[in-house]
Amino acid sequence: MKNRSPLPIYTPQSPSLPNDKLMYKNTKPKNNTSIDDEQSARNVYIETYGCQMNVSDTELMSGILSQAGHRTVNNIDNADVILLNTCAIRENAETKVINRLVHLNHRKRRNEDLIIGVCGCMAQHLRDKLLEAAPYVDLVMGPDGYRDLPMAINAVTTGDPFLSLQLDKNEDYADIAPIRKEGIRAWLTIQRGCDKMCTFCIVPFVRGRERSIPLDILTDDVKRLVDEGFKEIVLLGQTVNSYNDNKHDFGELLWRVAEVDGVQRVRFTSPHPANATDSMIDALENCPQVCKQLHLPLQSGSTRVLENMRRTYTVEQYRDIVYKLRERVPQIALSTDVIVGFCGETEEDFRQTYQLMEEVRFDTAFMFKYSDREGTLANKMLSDDVSESEKARRLNEIIDLQEGISADINSASIGASVSVLVEGKSRRNDEEYYGKSDTFKTTVFPKEDTQIGDIVEVKIHSTTAHTLIGEIA
Repeated sequence: MKNRSPLPIYTPQSPSLPNDKLMYKNTKPKNNTSIDDEQSARNVYIETYGCQMNVSDTELMSGILSQAGHRTVNNIDNADVILLNTCAIRENAETKVINRLVHLNHRKRRNEDLIIGVCGCMAQHLRDKLLEAAPYVDLVMGPDGYRDLPMAINAVTTGDPFLSLQLDKNEDYADIAPIRKEGIRAWLTIQRGCDKMCTFCIVPFVRGRERSIPLDILTDDVKRLVDEGFKEIVLLGQTVNSYNDNKHDFGELLWRVAEVDGVQRVRFTSPHPANATDSMIDALENCPQVCKQLHLPLQSGSTRVLENMRRTYTVEQYRDIVYKLRERVPQIALSTDVIVGFCGETEEDFRQTYQLMEEVRFDTAFMFKYSDREGTLANKMLSDDVSESEKARRLNEIIDLQEGISADINSASIGASVSVLVEGKSRRNDEEYYGKSDTFKTTVFPKEDTQIGDIVEVKIHSTTAHTLIGEIA
């Protein structure tokens, strides 16, 4: 580790979150009203990169555009406007977007009226660098600027790029009705922003401070989702279980959402171990609609590394949460995130991660090599001192370990029946359906007389590390 000053202590008043940094060009008062008579409606095509929060934001953007009179289209060839809704979590995601912009510029050369915009986390993160790399981009908009989309689309016709990169601690879009794709699962954002300030993460800098949407508004949203035919509600937040609207905590929210007539399943992502309260665990244990599955990011099995990551819990505390969950909810399926090769991670630190994964036996895990991200506290204060070859070796070791554990856990389901919410046709066989079990296992089975949206009992006869295979019981 380099000899650098200690990591600063984060407080809600810290200037490290750029809430007061305003970057606008061609600005007008915020307005998401309908298009005036002199301006025509545009066809807008949105490509989404990244996590479920970005999927939810795309639905939000579609709602704002529709309210203003524009149309979202599914075919890029019909688009007057192309928006990339982007992710900034990993460097390869940004590289992918830049490469996509180069490709889209060929379209723009053939159609000079085509508008290209970059929205979301990458837009907020890279700011001016994005316009240097892709000067043909017409608008750059961060996650708190979506109300300006209709205005921005009209403003770029003046020839200058439109920038909207202000973080707004009061913006929660609670009054906007998203336009969702048809299906059985609906994403519902209950919280925006993040206050955790993990050293490896850029999210607090690109999404701003944490704010929760009032519970009554959320339950009204859930009622509308049920009326639209959705069977499963997935609650979203950067640290979703830190939800608090100053009257209700996350456990209360789970119960209230589950009590809405017609809700069959409730899930949530992604929680933080430090907010795994008894209230949340009580809902997992006792509320039938809340699925018996939890994604509980670990990141490292070394307390020393967790401290450098600023994860605000120790390995012992994480282990205690796991034991409590499995004692109170024996059937629970646990998934996790793991990063190897973080700044200063020794072989002993890595071995502790490997051994904890052996001990806990997660059902699934999302595993990554550490990637130094410009703008994070780790980038500013710590040294990325683990070689790429060593990161790759460590990653391959835990992938091999987890594949074996996942296969063992799934094989224990053979002969058992699981409840599956039918989602659609199997990719490999039109005569089969697939869906998710209560524990979020992908399950494949013959259609028989079932319909998409049904919950059916499937008796498992074979498994892989990633899939359960069976017949309707």
